[in-house]
Amino acid sequence: MAEADLPAPAQNPKAGTVRAAGKKESRKNPGTSRELLLAAARREFARRGFEGARVDEIAKRAGVNKQLVYHHFGNKEALYRLVLESVYTEIREQEKRLDLSNLDPEQALRRLIEFSFDYLAANRDFVALLTDENLHKGRRLKQVANLQPLHSPLIEILGQTLARGTQGGLFRPGLDPMQVYISIAGLGFFYFNNIHTLSAIFGRKFEDKTEIAARRAHVVDLMLHALRP
Repeated sequence: MAEADLPAPAQNPKAGTVRAAGKKESRKNPGTSRELLLAAARREFARRGFEGARVDEIAKRAGVNKQLVYHHFGNKEALYRLVLESVYTEIREQEKRLDLSNLDPEQALRRLIEFSFDYLAANRDFVALLTDENLHKGRRLKQVANLQPLHSPLIEILGQTLARGTQGGLFRPGLDPMQVYISIAGLGFFYFNNIHTLSAIFGRKFEDKTEIAARRAHVVDLMLHALRP
């Protein structure tokens, strides 16, 4: 039986004191243990994937009792889905703050390209989570509610920005904003997802800051030239 299917462990006399303390903490600071568990789960799922991650280890990383995992999330699979939802929500919220609509079209695209690359550079766990979920054909991500509406505003704003750039003669006509975004994300994602194998193949230390900066400059230059007439 998979760990995700296991019910919450039955209480026993020895654990009574610990669990009572956990419940007391939850009542006093209702968001604290939940947030700690989400952060710990994000690290553990990124490190070991869904199959390899253990609820015991997530609770240990969070510094809370295992029972609180079941109290807050129900089971391991529900926790994993919430982690996926939270990482996508995080990046979409940060993209909103780029304020692309109020920038010159080319400046807006430059800012989006730089942000996408920098986000992946700073959040390797995001890369690992998406890689693992793709190995499972996105099965659990498909179960996340409101996933598509979460992404729609970005594509809409990007489409408007591309249209403004086309009207001003900065970008070529007929650009699909969804395809443009996938290209922007893909150029950074491939690099960080394959950074160790690329380093081995080419005998370069692609983890070094100078190599990452060189790749960033290349991605920005490549994408902007691809959009121009």
